[in-house]
Amino acid sequence: MSLNRSEKEAVIGEVTALAAKSQTLVLAEYRGITVADMTKLRSEARGNGVSLSVLKNTLARRAVAGSSFEVAVDQMTGPLIYGFSEDAVAAARVVADFAKTNDKLVIRSGVYGGKALDADGVKKLASIPTKEVLLAQLCGLLKSPISRTAVVLGALAAKKGEGEVAAA
Repeated sequence: MSLNRSEKEAVIGEVTALAAKSQTLVLAEYRGITVADMTKLRSEARGNGVSLSVLKNTLARRAVAGSSFEVAVDQMTGPLIYGFSEDAVAAARVVADFAKTNDKLVIRSGVYGGKALDADGVKKLASIPTKEVLLAQLCGLLKSPISRTAVVLGALAAKKGEGEVAAA
């Protein structure tokens, strides 16, 4: 089913708006994936704030023209699923995690910060911990010296208390 001109313009406008507010784009080849698996992938993506779309490549190229995602235009060939996310790593994480369990989904490339990423670059981006995990690690690092000092002071106080009992 082909789209008429106004429908194509609507798709381009929608994807352009999506690209304007997104930080990351991931391109993955979905050839051979079942409908059930694709539905599962879309559900995971929605839950993580990722917009997944199957688009005509010519429309996608026009939609990203002039944006930071334009560097991926040469990779837009074949049956692709486009994952856009406002979170820097969400799209990469969702697609990479799904690709681990489904060998039919092949990560082709991605874009982050206006720089093109190959498949390995997308996987490395996906391995970055979430913001919440990074904040928890930072809090743990900040808390660590204070905890150690408290333990040492507690041990000194206990040792001093033992010395007074033995002298009495």
